[in-house]
Amino acid sequence: MTSRITGTIFGLLIFLAGAIAWTVTTSEALAPIPNVTPTYGKPFAVAEILKPTYTPLPPPTLAPTQEPSLTPQALVEAVIVDSPERVNAAAEEQAPVNYSGGKKILVDISEQHMYVYDGEQIVYSFVASTGMNNATRTGTFSVLDKIPNAYGATWNIWMPNWLGIYWAGSLENGIHALPILPGGATLWSGYLGTPISYGCVVLDTYDAQLLYEWAEVGVPVEIQW
Repeated sequence: MTSRITGTIFGLLIFLAGAIAWTVTTSEALAPIPNVTPTYGKPFAVAEILKPTYTPLPPPTLAPTQEPSLTPQALVEAVIVDSPERVNAAAEEQAPVNYSGGKKILVDISEQHMYVYDGEQIVYSFVASTGMNNATRTGTFSVLDKIPNAYGATWNIWMPNWLGIYWAGSLENGIHALPILPGGATLWSGYLGTPISYGCVVLDTYDAQLLYEWAEVGVPVEIQW
């Protein structure tokens, strides 16, 4: 009898153990599978580069050139080289008949160049501009007068470092720096070396100042082709 009861109990234990194992297995099988999104490594790095922006710089502010203006006082003090009064006064202006110095100015129209001699030695060599349409006369002349800043009423221009060399009717032609307009702008800047004037011989501003300080009234001026 005891053996029978023991067998029965043992059978129940085996049955319970199997039921428990089945329940655990079924629970694991029926448990929801988490939704996992796979991640993939990027084969290269991506960087966002901003497009460069360009901000234009403001144009430089140029200081106005201090040049003579056409104020009434300036005109009163100016020597006008193309006026009837100037022509009459020129009749009394004569270059020295016998210039004893060794200085000489040579203007070559074909080269648009000026050579400045002291004796046989060239002391200056300047790019020059003569008159358009062969307006500059050829020949041998001399420095008639020196005017620090002459005014040409015909063209309304200032001509610094003026060296008058000959008269053409009522106009005195000369050697001078690049002309200055009433507003202060420089006329013919950048065109030296080509015929641009109305008959005068034009030099760069600095070159004209050197020549003006070097030259004397009476110095011979030869203009040739």
